[in-house]
Amino acid sequence: MSYPNDADQTALPASERAFLHVKQAVIRGDFASGTMISEGLVAQELDISRTPVHEAFLRLAAEGLLDLLSRKGAIVRPMSPSEAEDVLEMREAIESAAAERVIRLGDADTVLPLLRELLSVQADATGRGDVEGYLDADDRFHSAVVEASGNRIAVDVMSRLRDRQQRLRHQLVRVRPAQIAEGLVEHRQLAEALAAGDAAAYATVLHAHVASHRGAL
Repeated sequence: MSYPNDADQTALPASERAFLHVKQAVIRGDFASGTMISEGLVAQELDISRTPVHEAFLRLAAEGLLDLLSRKGAIVRPMSPSEAEDVLEMREAIESAAAERVIRLGDADTVLPLLRELLSVQADATGRGDVEGYLDADDRFHSAVVEASGNRIAVDVMSRLRDRQQRLRHQLVRVRPAQIAEGLVEHRQLAEALAAGDAAAYATVLHAHVASHRGAL
């Protein structure tokens, strides 16, 4: 998942700027679950009127990130344990099936160069303490495997799960900062399993990888 940062958003319509600004803050955890957000405060931060902020809040409520309040504001909607479990369960099922298909069709070589490049990005980000850089490459790594399967339905479902997945990843690294280094090791193991054509090994590593999210959340 990659969004333009606030400095890159100045050319966007005001409602889109407000939407992306608040969405990023919720996903990163800058606005924690249960936090009340004022339309007026967001408007002041972005130097825009409250009308586009209200429009942005409506979109974010429709996406399940905010609960609207009657007096010009909203509360960040918590992700329930059952919702988090549903996201993790679907992610594991889709990615395991995608990896099996990539291997069965002999297409691993088409995605391995990108996975290795993303592993380098993750290692560099880990060394610099760049959490955002690591998590962005983390998302791209898993998405690349699903995209390589050629299953457009799987790609579409994963795309719709992306914001929830990134929100969970941010929650996880706040609870367990060591997960970044551990996750990098597991990503390398996933790439090795794909290169070896071992779908069972990929599924086993992925299950452990996802289980670490369950254990911390």
